[in-house]
Amino acid sequence: LTVNALARAIGGSFQRIQFTPDLMPADVAGTRVYNQRTGEFEVVPGPVFANLLLADEINRAPAKVQSALLEVMQEHQVTIGRESFPVPDPFLVLATQNPIESDGTYPLPEAQLDRFLFNVLVDYPAAHEEFVVVERALARPAAIEAVLDPARLIELQRQADAVYVDPSLIDYAVRVVQATRQPATAGLAELTDHLAYGAGPRASIGAIVGARALAFLRGRDYAVLEDVVDLLPDVLRHRIVLTYRAASEGITPDDLVRRVMAVVPAPASVAGGR
Repeated sequence: LTVNALARAIGGSFQRIQFTPDLMPADVAGTRVYNQRTGEFEVVPGPVFANLLLADEINRAPAKVQSALLEVMQEHQVTIGRESFPVPDPFLVLATQNPIESDGTYPLPEAQLDRFLFNVLVDYPAAHEEFVVVERALARPAAIEAVLDPARLIELQRQADAVYVDPSLIDYAVRVVQATRQPATAGLAELTDHLAYGAGPRASIGAIVGARALAFLRGRDYAVLEDVVDLLPDVLRHRIVLTYRAASEGITPDDLVRRVMAVVPAPASVAGGR
């Protein structure tokens, strides 16, 4: 409902894929079918051809199906047969996972997790929030009207791309990400046994790209340290692979991120906009 409402608000198209164990890659990306009338194969596009794609319960499908999203998430195109087809612009993949059930699920490959910019944890609502949820469930669904169109959204994205990021912020993001790979360099040698793999360069890129967009949403043409700090946990938690020892001791990726951010020196000051 949330993603569908967002698609309507931006005047874009929406598709939802319910991931199940019997799903096939062609069910996601599309396939070629034989047309008996023409005697030729025709391409039947899959549901990925939309502005907003929701992969619901993505860990219900095996890795082969999950991998069908790798190309489209990175290149914004789908290869069917010998041809490549671009997806609509703008394009965004959102996915959900149920954190409670583990039966009948498949862990997402690290390469695919790395394609997701953020991993946002959604907890239970507070009492006053749940009260509003119940009230809205009892009422008639609100009419959703488009507040902009895809062309306007693309223009806003270009404006966000022009937000200034001071080199000291980039340096800070890089040092935090590198500390997740080699915690001993940040004075956290005790975390070495808890860490199997740290975050890769996409995490550094994601932290700065996200901070730039967040600064734009906050009405600034320049990013500040707060923009980077606010997003680092969401950027890093799904890119860090912990050891079995860490799991046995109840240590989570968020715990490691908090400890790294607490010891990596932040820039003293950041210059304003250009």
